Amino acid sequence: MGTAVMVTSGKGGTGKTSLTAGVASCLAALGRRVLCVDVDIGLRDLDLALGMSDRAVMDFSDVMDYRCSLLSAAVEQPEIRGLYLLTAPLNTDGLDRNRFCDLVDEAKEYFDFVFMDSPAGLGDGFQLAMSAAERAIVVSAVDPAALRDAQRTVAELHALPQLHLVMNRVQPGLIARLRTSIDQAMDTAGLPLLGVVPEDPAVTLATAAGVPLVLSTYKGAAPAYLNIAKRLLGQRVPLLRIR
Repeated sequence: MGTAVMVTSGKGGTGKTSLTAGVASCLAALGRRVLCVDVDIGLRDLDLALGMSDRAVMDFSDVMDYRCSLLSAAVEQPEIRGLYLLTAPLNTDGLDRNRFCDLVDEAKEYFDFVFMDSPAGLGDGFQLAMSAAERAIVVSAVDPAALRDAQRTVAELHALPQLHLVMNRVQPGLIARLRTSIDQAMDTAGLPLLGVVPEDPAVTLATAAGVPLVLSTYKGAAPAYLNIAKRLLGQRVPLLRIR
């Protein structure tokens, strides 16, 4: 039986979708079957980060409404075996939370991990993903506004048994100027740290090229994604040093 993981953030611009794609890609490369579910309804950009632009024809509402099966709607990444995408509908009309939970439960029978990329903030997509999640990864930048919004997000997720923090898009110079540290960020968000990911322009370039980051580079954010994937598998891996 697989695990349903919600990836969320308190505000936009933290790199949540790129992190979802990167960690899921690494888990698949490590031999796990991974389904990425785009729950960012209306925007649904996860396909771009996975290098699967416009490959998905059916969305998860088609599965919920019995127009197709889960396995026929989930599309495999052509270059990363075991990595699949189930995209989001264009709107939330008629989406039943209980039926979505049933869909995720079904997915856990076929996949080791179900990664749900929820929208920033606490709206309908967030509530939908939270209803089906067992674990949550809260993605934050180090700026005060992002950390405060992360705190608010954590307060909404208190019922989930496992919560983790990922500090993303980290620039050493910015941390110094703000007189903060990763330890202070952990204290502010109130979560154990799952990983630290550096700011990396290669993330944007890979998305623009339609190629998963982990297939285009072994530097920058890519090894940080791999470390996070290994920690989710229970391995002890040191934090990536941001130079």
